[in-house]
Amino acid sequence: MENGRTQFPFPYQPYNIQEQFMEALYSALGQGKVGIFESPTGTGKSLSLICGALSWLMDYEERRQQEAAALLQEGEAALSAPTAQSFTTSTPAEPDWVTDFVQKKAERDLVSKLKEEELKRKKREERLEMIRTNVQLKYAMKRKSNEDDEAFKLLKLGIEEQIQAPGVQEDEELIIAEYESDDESKSKSRFYDDEDDELVEEHVTKIYYCSRTHSQLAQFVHEVQKSPFSKDISLVTLGSRQNLCINEEVRHLGSIQRINDRCMEMQKNKHEKQHHEEGVKQKRGPSKTVCPYNKASALQQMRDEVLGTVHDVEQLLKLGRETHSCPYYATRLAIPPAQLVVLPYQMVLHEATRRAAGVQLKGQVLIIDEAHNLSDTLSSMHSAELTGAQLCRAHSQLTQYADRYKSRLKAKNLMYIKQILFVIEGLVRALGGKVGQNPQSQITQTGTEMLSINNFLFKAQIDNINLFKLQKYFEKSMISRKLGGFVEKYAGSGVSLQTHSNSNKENRRTEGLNRYLQTLQSNQSTAPVSSADQQGSVEAEKVLSASPMMQVEGFFMALTSSNTDGRVVVHRQGTLSESSVKFLLLNPAVHFAQVLRECRAVIIAGGTMQPVSDFKQELLFSAGVGEERITEFSCGHVIPPENILPLVLCSGPSGQELDFTFQSRDSPQMMDETGRILSNICNVVPGGVVCFFPSYEYSRRIIAHWEASGALARLANKKKIFQEPKKANQVEQVLSEFSRCIQRCSLDSSGLTGALLFSVVGGKMSEGINFSDDLGRCVVMVGMPYPNIKSPELQEKMSYMDKHLPHSRGRSPGQTLIENLCMKAVNQSIGRAIRHRGDYSSIVLCDKRYSRPATLSKLPTWIRDRTNTYTTFGAFFSALRKFFLEKKQKHE
Repeated sequence: MENGRTQFPFPYQPYNIQEQFMEALYSALGQGKVGIFESPTGTGKSLSLICGALSWLMDYEERRQQEAAALLQEGEAALSAPTAQSFTTSTPAEPDWVTDFVQKKAERDLVSKLKEEELKRKKREERLEMIRTNVQLKYAMKRKSNEDDEAFKLLKLGIEEQIQAPGVQEDEELIIAEYESDDESKSKSRFYDDEDDELVEEHVTKIYYCSRTHSQLAQFVHEVQKSPFSKDISLVTLGSRQNLCINEEVRHLGSIQRINDRCMEMQKNKHEKQHHEEGVKQKRGPSKTVCPYNKASALQQMRDEVLGTVHDVEQLLKLGRETHSCPYYATRLAIPPAQLVVLPYQMVLHEATRRAAGVQLKGQVLIIDEAHNLSDTLSSMHSAELTGAQLCRAHSQLTQYADRYKSRLKAKNLMYIKQILFVIEGLVRALGGKVGQNPQSQITQTGTEMLSINNFLFKAQIDNINLFKLQKYFEKSMISRKLGGFVEKYAGSGVSLQTHSNSNKENRRTEGLNRYLQTLQSNQSTAPVSSADQQGSVEAEKVLSASPMMQVEGFFMALTSSNTDGRVVVHRQGTLSESSVKFLLLNPAVHFAQVLRECRAVIIAGGTMQPVSDFKQELLFSAGVGEERITEFSCGHVIPPENILPLVLCSGPSGQELDFTFQSRDSPQMMDETGRILSNICNVVPGGVVCFFPSYEYSRRIIAHWEASGALARLANKKKIFQEPKKANQVEQVLSEFSRCIQRCSLDSSGLTGALLFSVVGGKMSEGINFSDDLGRCVVMVGMPYPNIKSPELQEKMSYMDKHLPHSRGRSPGQTLIENLCMKAVNQSIGRAIRHRGDYSSIVLCDKRYSRPATLSKLPTWIRDRTNTYTTFGAFFSALRKFFLEKKQKHE
């Protein structure tokens, strides 16, 4: 099997590069490699991944069954033999009958285990077959679910009609249970698991496929549905509660944090209700809401339906409503028996999220798609930031919570709460402020400071606190969720942040943190939004009622990182409320290492993976992966060579050398020359031209210059001009207008030859947007988009890499990082144009620095091999005009 395979099931006759891709993938999986696979968009990468990986999985399962059957046969033959042949050498002190007995027992155990595994496999296969073929059973289960639902509604109605005496017991869910840390008690407490034990199964060998966005995951699932494996594969799509919840009462809460908190509370209520039904004494108080969609029988039904047919997220939501069961928990239950699990980055790359979702990587295959920014994704995923306002709010809420329940909290809980409060005070002190006072009126000295973790702990005077114990306390006591419930429950009761005061604004500013928060509430201004709530504009009331304790917990966890792996940035902004402390992860390999250790094989795939040197050095070698375990595959594009024209332009029409370095790019001569280049390009390129600038600021400056000089008006006479919008929700509208304009121009006689779109590298249109066919006949890259080298975070990252990674070819790792970040951004932008086999486009790289061999080597192979460098504008323009004349003649 490790030797490979040459024939693969495929929905149509595959291209040669697709066959090569599948063969290389099959071999990498068989040998347990870490593979870096590059396949340009438009070459059928998703289908190649599906057919190559699933072919390997089917062959692997078949081979395992054959080996198990052979072992079983051998074991049974050995047991039935009159005298077992002993393969162990007995010592003089050990009689032969002892040796025979030991061997017989080992053989009996092996046979028993093999039989048990075979029985489980057959049961699983029979159940799946029954699900896929027995439609009547589905309808019978559906009827039963509806009957259960009616009974549940009647029961709920009866409970609601009963009048129960309210009392202090209504606060019971907000009280933290007595806590013992692991080293204080040998027997760990059993914490409630969301899933019912009887529904949990063993994990079969599977493939985990992850990508960045839900739309990319949905696209992948649709490709699976079109593949030859669609009828035979058990696939489950995972998502967040926000994406999969069908309980309208919970969905309308909006933010991820609120939805998670409410769902967890309902699970707890369900657990308590089950204990009551088992005979545990029920506490007095109002009935607690449980989720009507989280019933074992309905979840089992939905889990089986999910495993029987391939569903995307939209289909899961529809199925959940039909079966009256929760898609979020049903899909989690479907993970163990599923063969292909499709999930977002966060669920597989973040250990705590992985554990909570029930994802087990041990011995499994992981495919990470769209992985060109994997290093940055890991770093941002494990970084954490807290503002002064969030810290002050967390301190106030926790203080109020402790005051309200101090008579009912155990001494151990109060001790940990005091330690958390002490650490928060230290963090505020490090920002130059004090707790208990309005953070908006506290002035801080402006400046940015970069500290190692240990130095920051000393500076904040919290180095004597065991943060590992606090992290464990957060995790097991669920204090963050309790506090979220406390804030929501006591809103407007006198304990909360939302009571109104009649005193004037100036007086309220000096009456401490609660008064400050009341001011925010009454003025309808918006407090800093937590990371979970950054989903658009959020009303002040919602922001205020959410607890920032989750962010505090995340920051505490980040501070337990190794001193060399991260830094803390103390950023003072003039006032305490706007100042922040940020944990910056410098070594993403520390979190990726566990994934690489556990998985049988890891495939890192993308349309543009160049330059791969930073992947290997920063994520693989640093994580302890040897060169022998790494395999690379890069294929060309399916388009014929004559359909792409990549050009490096070193000088403009007037002979001005193109040098867009920071020192010279703002000169009027350089801006004028760029305008002339674009004008000439628009003269010969039909349809759409997309022009990328290195930054928003430079885009604003050069367009303003053209507007003043009249160059913009001259461009507008040739093509209608569009600009990348500032708001993400306007992107779709601009693109549709851009597309309509190009279609219209090809039909009317307005004199316009298409449209010109000004965009920014790393902006809203440099990734995930397709400029296929007439939408992108030419992509122009103005300058080189180097990152801001003055950024303290980037300087620290460079310094870390220079210290911990080896130098190569006379260049430091820090310099290499800057170049790689630049060229990764370029590759993403220029890859927007060619999207399918019949497409054609030109790529113009305007800057003499692109002609350097080291820079050219970092372009994707299929572009690099066809790139020509022009030192004079005349020769460049001649090549460009010839390219489009030939295409026009061919298509006429």
